[in-house]
Amino acid sequence: MSSKPSNLPKTADGATQAAQGSGSPYARLFRLKGAKAFCLSAAFARLPMSMMSLGIVLALNHLYDNWTVAGAMSAVYILAVAAVTPFYARLFDRFGQVKVGRVALTVQVIVMLAFAFAALARVPIPLLFVLAVVMGATQFSFGALVRTRWTYLLERTDNMDLLNTAYALEAAIDEIVFIFGPILAATLATSVHPVSQLFVPTAACAIGGGIFFSLRSTQPPVLHAVETVQVNGDDDDVRMARSGFAAQADGSHVAGQRAGVERKHRGMVSQSRRTTRNVLSYAGILPLMLAFICFNMSFTTFDVSMTGQMEADHLDRFLGLQLAMIAVGSCIGAFYFGSRQHRGSHWRRLIVCLCILTVGFMLMRVTMDIYWVLGIVELLAGLVVSPMFATGNLIVKDTVPESQLTEGLSWLTTAGQIGAAMGSLLGGMVLDHIDAHAGVMTTWVYTLAAIPFAVLGWYVASRKAQAVDPNA
Repeated sequence: MSSKPSNLPKTADGATQAAQGSGSPYARLFRLKGAKAFCLSAAFARLPMSMMSLGIVLALNHLYDNWTVAGAMSAVYILAVAAVTPFYARLFDRFGQVKVGRVALTVQVIVMLAFAFAALARVPIPLLFVLAVVMGATQFSFGALVRTRWTYLLERTDNMDLLNTAYALEAAIDEIVFIFGPILAATLATSVHPVSQLFVPTAACAIGGGIFFSLRSTQPPVLHAVETVQVNGDDDDVRMARSGFAAQADGSHVAGQRAGVERKHRGMVSQSRRTTRNVLSYAGILPLMLAFICFNMSFTTFDVSMTGQMEADHLDRFLGLQLAMIAVGSCIGAFYFGSRQHRGSHWRRLIVCLCILTVGFMLMRVTMDIYWVLGIVELLAGLVVSPMFATGNLIVKDTVPESQLTEGLSWLTTAGQIGAAMGSLLGGMVLDHIDAHAGVMTTWVYTLAAIPFAVLGWYVASRKAQAVDPNA
């Protein structure tokens, strides 16, 4: 591996003080120079991920009074995001975050504004679908970018023991965004204007993203994977090389040089070449993605179903608060997860969390007509959500090489986006053709379906580890 030299200080505000300092691991994280700036700016830039999808549903249902169209447009947007996320991540890994990010962010903000103004002008639905696809195609994962920065910062300051804490912190920030995002979107849609919730995340993305990409000191270097091809030498090559070394050992430098110059090359020539292995080909990554697709379907299906249920009960002013309860529980779970050192298999932890979440969604179906009881169940079930996301990111970190880390993390984001898109689409269809109760019923089925994929990923990863190290 080759990289640019580190420009991060290992001074009193860097590795030494942080490593020796006392207090919570979160306090240690934020004592690292530059950590606060990129963490907070990325948090602000992630507001669209919790507002745009729901904002599209709220705006389109208000404008056209059709849940299927609203859910389908939200799904099209999310699928477009999922399709391009790994592509952007590959560019970030290859050319650097700042160089790619400034251009991508500018295009993204312009297209988001175009979509918002088009919805405000009530353009025809087909045109709005096209704009939704284009808008999705400009999105990239700030979550993957900031997690890559944390990995780089902790490695260069000898604080890799804080990686669990950093990933848990980012999972908590995701959930904080998902707490306030739906509340803000629902409040703006019902109290200000049905399209106003599309403009606010655009502004947040522009401001937060602009600050994030201006921070060069913590930008990870561009890493290039290099593969060395073994040389096949014949007997003459070996003899000539041996004679050259012998001549040098005897003190005859000229004879050694002559032996090296006169050596004839037969067979393959040693060479180095840049290699790019598909991230999905690493052991366990594809089953992990399928598991994330399945259980992420449950969240957007639940959101769409509860939106329909609460609007039917004329309680839509409380919709954001109701939808945020899972995120509140998830945020609490994230801070607890990050404050502890965890032992044992990441895969085992993921499977246990999936089982708990499946039971949680079953109980949500039972209690969905009593909103305050449902909120308690959401809160409790949400405790395992952030630990699941953090654990998935840790699995990727342990599996893919550092030169492809942003791409690996973004594939996990892509899996979540695909699941969210499918859940939004299916949730809207079930809501139109059956009812909200049937929609919530499907959520635990989706989560249950994720468990076999997680088990398969654990099996594949374990077999690979044993092949590399029989004692593993």
